[in-house]
Amino acid sequence: MNRQAVIDATQRWIETMVIGLNLCPFAQRVFQAGKIRYVVSAATSEKALLMDLTRELQALAAVPISAVETTLLIHPHVLNEFLDFNDFLDPAENRLAALGLEGVIQLAGFHPAYQFAGTEPDAVENYTNRSPYPTLHLLREESISNIAADPDELLAIPERNIETLSKLGREKILERLKSVTEGERPPS
Repeated sequence: MNRQAVIDATQRWIETMVIGLNLCPFAQRVFQAGKIRYVVSAATSEKALLMDLTRELQALAAVPISAVETTLLIHPHVLNEFLDFNDFLDPAENRLAALGLEGVIQLAGFHPAYQFAGTEPDAVENYTNRSPYPTLHLLREESISNIAADPDELLAIPERNIETLSKLGREKILERLKSVTEGERPPS
């Protein structure tokens, strides 16, 4: 799989879905400033991915926020089944804690088949976390604190996202996602 093609699709997803639908009010600033580090893992096992995650957590913690604010660890060769991906989040969180980075970096998961507990596979809310490839988002807590001083604003984001996607409808969401994977301009 072409590393640059994976990054390009991920960037189109950020532009089309995350920024285009304002699913994350913090993404545009970081994206436009070029402060996202994109890492495509060659891992084909959970063990290798955990090693890549360790390296990227340490790298993000070591670099100044002015240079890199967040990292997307994209892993197209491992954890392609959502339940496997979901199960991997516990060891990932354990590694974060073992490195002493709780409260410094938080992890978020994105997956092509993301499904929140208690939802149907095609429920629109699942699309808030559906990405072209399985992806671990390493996010500095400082970034969140600096931007969102109001905790109520942060808590309102998921509900607002569900409302946005519900109004858009599953068909339009799928059109947008198709444009991401095919490298086209998203439909308006």
